Amino acid sequence: MVRAFAVQEALLRWAKGLRVRILPALFDLGTLGYLWAAVSVSYSYFRFGRIQYSFFPWTTMLWAIVPVAALWSAWDQTVGLKVVHHELRGGTAGQRLLYALAWPLFPLTLFTALFDPKGRSPAELLSGLTLSEVTLVVYRPWYRSLTGWLVALVLLSTLGAAVGITRVEPARLVSGFEKTIKFWRAIVSPRWDLLVLGLRLLGETLFMAIMATAFAVPFAVILSFLAARNLMRGPIARPIYTVLRMIGSFTRSVDAVIWAIIFAVWVGTGSFAGVLALLVHSIVDLMKLYAEQLEAIDPGPVEALTATGANRLQVIRYAIIPQIINPYISFTIYRWDINVRMATVVGMVGGGGIGFRLIQYLRGWAFQEATLLTLLIILMVWLLDWASARLREKLA
Repeated sequence: MVRAFAVQEALLRWAKGLRVRILPALFDLGTLGYLWAAVSVSYSYFRFGRIQYSFFPWTTMLWAIVPVAALWSAWDQTVGLKVVHHELRGGTAGQRLLYALAWPLFPLTLFTALFDPKGRSPAELLSGLTLSEVTLVVYRPWYRSLTGWLVALVLLSTLGAAVGITRVEPARLVSGFEKTIKFWRAIVSPRWDLLVLGLRLLGETLFMAIMATAFAVPFAVILSFLAARNLMRGPIARPIYTVLRMIGSFTRSVDAVIWAIIFAVWVGTGSFAGVLALLVHSIVDLMKLYAEQLEAIDPGPVEALTATGANRLQVIRYAIIPQIINPYISFTIYRWDINVRMATVVGMVGGGGIGFRLIQYLRGWAFQEATLLTLLIILMVWLLDWASARLREKLA
């Protein structure tokens, strides 16, 4: 038993040593590597007008940033050390120089942390210094530390790299303005003779959102009870909860436009593909909103009814549903409002409705026709946004 306890203590010390010694080192090397690339992009774009991520081979970059990271770690609290709330205290200049020279051996902490009682790295063992946990944070202006200047350089180089990569050239707003004259003329002279067609397409888009929301609600309500952490306890319920949450996170991460493309290939272009795309996204989104509301209910009524001998269905009916009915309705209205906006977007990739016709007009440079549809979309979104806000206020 004593030996098992000693082994466990050694493993915990080893894990802590890795977290404090290896994680900051990798983080700092990554920061300096990113700075190398960002500075290269910024300089190459503003100096030569082209994008170049490194002026030297990447192996040269590695040989350059390792000594910089070593000196940074020896003389200042690096970004990585700030993450783990540790710093290198005290020591003479010679000890810190020795620490910097031995710092590249940090991967050997995998072995030294197993045998050293403090889980120290080779650099600490050779220099006699030890990383200590920061218990009192002393505020210093950023310009009084090497880390502050490096972070400022990272931010500036990131901004410069972003300008170069995205090709931000304000002068083109002036030089290319004459190309938009046809567009501006179309805005002030839309094709009003297409108003009936536009209203019909608008109605189709509106009903796409209604169908998707209406079909999503019953599925989301049922799944929300299975995705609520406070309701799903036990060896069988908890895995179901975990799987549902994982599926929901994955499905939400795929944009509705991607789902529209998938269903357009599956069932063909048109409103049905748009409804299916909105339906999938609405189910997982409402499931999450509903489940979070369930997790926030007052447990008092649930415990009181359970104490009287009520079964699970009775507890849900009389203790849970009264607490969630208004928030559920509010979330549903909010989701319907979102679906109305998204129905236009998914229509542009084959999901039907007014968005499908709008993208056809834009591709054909039919700006007068596109302007009319755009004005109708703006009017619909504004009216529905106003109406849904009033309804949610009533339910609050």
